[in-house]
Amino acid sequence: MPIYEYQCQACGHNHEALQKLNSAPLIICPACNQPELQKKISAAGFRLKGGGWYETDFKSGNKKNVAGEASAPATPAAHSCPASGGCKNH
Repeated sequence: MPIYEYQCQACGHNHEALQKLNSAPLIICPACNQPELQKKISAAGFRLKGGGWYETDFKSGNKKNVAGEASAPATPAAHSCPASGGCKNH
């Protein structure tokens, strides 16, 4: 459930509420009990990035991730057979 931010137009009180996406917006200010609460628009408090997540996992070639590091090109893993001839991959 997302956290929504509200501000009272009567007293200036800031309020945060954990609500379902389809819940009706709050109206009554918990500080002054006036019906002047309005939902604020704010950015999310986190960003999903970094190695091992979508930000870097599905990029190919020389595309850059958010951190500015070039993503590694997709190359097959090196295969080496033991000298004794016990390789089952050929």
